[in-house]
Amino acid sequence: MSEKSVIEIGQEFPLTIKRLGINGEGVGFFKRNVVFVKGALPGEVITAKVTVVNPKYAEAEIKTLRESSPHRVNPPCPVYEACGGCQLQHMTYESQLHVKRDLVLQALERYVKDLAPTIDVRPTIGMENPWNYRNKSQFQVRELGDKVIAGLYAEESNMLIDINECSVQEPATTHITNEIKRFLEELKISIYDGRNSKGIVRTIVVRTGMKTGQIQVTLVTTQKKMPHKEELVQKIRAIDPNIVSISQNINPEDTSLVFGDTTFNLHGKETIHEKLGELAFDLSARAFFQLNPEQTVHLYNEIEKAAALTGEETIVDAYCGVGTIGLWLAKNAKEVRGMDIVQESIQDAKKNAKRNGFKNTKYVHGTAQHWLQKWKSEGFVPDVLTVDPPRAGLDDELLKTLLDIKPRRFVYTSCNPSTLAKDLAALKDVYNIKYIQPVDMFAQTSHVEAVTLLELK
Repeated sequence: MSEKSVIEIGQEFPLTIKRLGINGEGVGFFKRNVVFVKGALPGEVITAKVTVVNPKYAEAEIKTLRESSPHRVNPPCPVYEACGGCQLQHMTYESQLHVKRDLVLQALERYVKDLAPTIDVRPTIGMENPWNYRNKSQFQVRELGDKVIAGLYAEESNMLIDINECSVQEPATTHITNEIKRFLEELKISIYDGRNSKGIVRTIVVRTGMKTGQIQVTLVTTQKKMPHKEELVQKIRAIDPNIVSISQNINPEDTSLVFGDTTFNLHGKETIHEKLGELAFDLSARAFFQLNPEQTVHLYNEIEKAAALTGEETIVDAYCGVGTIGLWLAKNAKEVRGMDIVQESIQDAKKNAKRNGFKNTKYVHGTAQHWLQKWKSEGFVPDVLTVDPPRAGLDDELLKTLLDIKPRRFVYTSCNPSTLAKDLAALKDVYNIKYIQPVDMFAQTSHVEAVTLLELK
């Protein structure tokens, strides 16, 4: 019998925490078993009590904190333990930045072990004030008795935590959500019930332009028809004069996705206006836009630095969204082309290019691999490719396409160190990994963004 079978649920033992895992949990080793402990910090000695046993690892909780880390602090958020939206509020901000760089290093050691020691992973770029930075909230709505609650689901649970204040949200977003909860209660508007898929209102989405102050409210409902709709819209308008756009999105599906395919404007404009650096953007309800505009400027400056443009280069911005990255680079580029699978994003990107006076941009609807192959057949291969994919990383087909068309310089912005490292393993034979620059886009959480520069061998 191997030593790995010795751990049992309920067992208690002393454990020294060596590092943090990808989800912000402490990682220790007991008799060659990996043990994950939520809330434990590197350097701490605890008495661990086992809660889950898996063939590859065990999970435990802190029974006793024997030796506390000097980097441990009291989290300011009242629902921090229950919510799970943040994972690192119990740690000093300085340490969070060190840990995030370490998460990138851990991923490299796992997927590109031979290259990991040679890759230049730079110190994480942090924030001056790592609180109240999120410009958008998406709070699920449910009924609890006669009360309407809205918030996030507790970690690995279907229990909704009612969030009345949030330390990382821009305060206006939470205030408006709280008021809308009250109105839904007063007007007795039917609330969605995930257990039987009945009811109407499922999510309240509030986005604020951090530079312009404009606010956008979107109610996600299961159907277009909603009682007291006009009255509700008037009440929402009265909360804050900065609310310039109110929309209704229809999502009838039994899904974890927030938005459905159809959006109706209920009041004001279909978009809100926001600024990033010298650029201005119009954002429709479903358009993707970075959640932390202050750090986005640092992130995009790093992308620009990596692209090293002279004014002569052609650029493709894959997964372009509303065009933010491509437009950030357009002033120093010969031509920028972008693509996205969300039609509204492409419409917004075209408007944003026009609004900012760019004539050297082209935006098309569809997948990156389709357009890159099509353009290659027409004789166009970009000098610089920039990507900022979802957490799942690069699509297999896109990876194959990249290795086929071989852009000279490739700037890969990632929000998931594991999928970044996995993709680097597929690219390393054709590209040199010049450096990786982590950027803290989501302070108080275990997420880290990273800009990687790859150059063709």
